Amino acid sequence: MPQKMQLIGSLTSPFVRKVRIVAAEKFVDYELIVDTPWNEDSRVPEFNPLGKVPVWVQEDGKTLFDSRVIVEYLEHVSPVGHLLPKDARPRIAVKRWEALADGICDAAALVFVERKRPAGKQDPEWIARQLRKVEAGLKMMSDDLGQQNWCTGEFFCLADVAVGCALGYLEFRFPEIDWRRTHPNLSELFDRMMQRQAFKDTVPVG
Repeated sequence: MPQKMQLIGSLTSPFVRKVRIVAAEKFVDYELIVDTPWNEDSRVPEFNPLGKVPVWVQEDGKTLFDSRVIVEYLEHVSPVGHLLPKDARPRIAVKRWEALADGICDAAALVFVERKRPAGKQDPEWIARQLRKVEAGLKMMSDDLGQQNWCTGEFFCLADVAVGCALGYLEFRFPEIDWRRTHPNLSELFDRMMQRQAFKDTVPVG
């Protein structure tokens, strides 16, 4: 008998949040299993040999990992709330936004992990390099967004979900990065997204 689909992940990961928002926007039913891969008793490696979240467990028990793979899967699971264009050129444009947002999250997460090390073992140059990536990514986001309502124009899509999760992660973990003042158009975009129930329900905690 098929089991209920499951999402394994933490409540602070921007990548897990991206999957949760996409699933909510597309009305995909699943069970959320909260598991932090940093914990010694984490079962994440049993489902993903890379030890990373999110992990999506399908009805047949097979697993998917990497948020970009999972959201592609969810786009096909449910016929409602299309978040990815079917045509190649606009689809690639959306995936480019997603890659940029995910890259910002990757760099920020590396800084967060490095800062958890003892002060004497932290690498300030490494931290500064990652933060430069974050700042450069934010600038490109802001420049590409311009005065549009949404990342690719007039319609909400996966690009906006990915960007919203990246901005939300920075707001959660890096309050010292004043991206709202530096890039007011991103601030307006984020506030627009936070009006959606899926974003309200997935604000990171922990």
